[in-house]
Parts: sequence; C-alpha cells; structure tokens
Amino acid sequence: MLQNKKFAFFDMDGTLIDSVGIWNEIDCKLIQHLGGKIIDEALVQSDRDSQLRQFSSEANPYLHYCNFLREKYHAKLSAEEIIKLRYEIAQDFLQNIIDYKPQAELIIRKLKEKNFTLAVTTTTKRTNMEIYRKLNKNIRAKAPLDEYFSLIYTREDVSEIKPNPEVYLKAMQTLQAKPQECIVFEDSLIGIEAAKAAGLAVVAVYDKYSAADTEKIKKSADFFINDYAELLPLIDAL
Repeated sequence: MLQNKKFAFFDMDGTLIDSVGIWNEIDCKLIQHLGGKIIDEALVQSDRDSQLRQFSSEANPYLHYCNFLREKYHAKLSAEEIIKLRYEIAQDFLQNIIDYKPQAELIIRKLKEKNFTLAVTTTTKRTNMEIYRKLNKNIRAKAPLDEYFSLIYTREDVSEIKPNPEVYLKAMQTLQAKPQECIVFEDSLIGIEAAKAAGLAVVAVYDKYSAADTEKIKKSADFFINDYAELLPLIDAL
C-alpha cells in the first residue's frame, strides 16, 4: 500500500476530520432558520450531496445548493443570503467542535517522520480551511496543518470540484509528483472517483456518513480501512 510512495494526499471532510455529521447538524439548523421543520439528517445529507454532484462543474456549487434550499423551503432570503447565514451558523462548530478522526493526527505525524510530502486536496471552502488552520483548537493542538502539510488546495483553487480529477492533477503538477509515487486518502465515492480518474492509488477511509456507498467504495478503491489504526503497523514497517 505505502511501499515506494513519497506523497500522501488527504481529503478533509470525512477523511481527516470528523465533520460530515456536523455539517448535517449545521444544515438542519439552517433549514429551521428558513422555516423548515426538523427533518432526518440523512435526507439533509442526501439533498446536499445530490446538489453538489449536479453542479460540481459550476464556480460555486454551494450557491446552487442554497438556492435549492430556498426553493424547497420557500425561504424569503436569497441564495446569497442563505449561504452567508449558513457560514454564520457554522462558526462555533468549525472553531470548537470539529476534530481529527481517531488516530488521524498520529498517521500524519508518522508519515511526515517517514519523509512523505503531505497535501490536503479538498472541496472545502478556503474560508473554512483558514479556520481549521488558524482557529480550530483541536486541530491546532494535535497536528497543526501548516506544520505538516506542504500544500493545501481548496475548492477555490480549481475550476471543477470532485469527481473531476483537477485537484489531484494540479497537486501532482505543483509538487512534481508522479502518479505511482502518490497515495490518496478519501472517504466518499466522488472523491475516490476523482483520484482514480487522475490515475492514483486510493485508500478508502470508512466514514459512517458514506456507509450507503460502502460496497461501491470498496470496489472503486485500491484499499479499504475501517480506521487509521490499521495503518500504524504498515507505516512503522517502512
């Protein structure tokens, strides 16, 4: 899995950090602000994933998602106002609640000790990444992003988000990495599709919010792990 690899690319939400469920909570609060009733988080996630996939080639897929919410819940706010409200609701979660997935920070430190070059390759907004870098108390205490990652690409750094492979192709070009030298860590099917389209080997990291796609994920990825602890002996053996 890791033999002869020099570069490790990590997705952020659901892969490095335990955040997908928190974004479901944020969107539930947002929907209540818009006048909607309390609904199942699984439906919230399904709606969001569907919209982001449908508009992945657009400049701001989340604006389309917020317009979808405006129409679905008959909100009086514009899509631009809804996306601003969503960001305001998210602040406490982003700074104080979101944390690394279990053992993720240990994997980061160990890979760095083994002279891997690490990169974040995410569709997360740059404004959110700036909070994770500078303000999130959990991430900063365990493994500050700037200390361990040589490159951080967000959705503003590409013209098309995953499942388009652009973020991976751009990361390889910037780091002068060859496909065979890279390993990718992803939790979602669209992320795995993006990495495979770039010709990269992928480790699928289990996340319960992608559980509905688990069988497809296992077939698409090169490797599948239930948690990062499974990687520790492999890294130690390098």
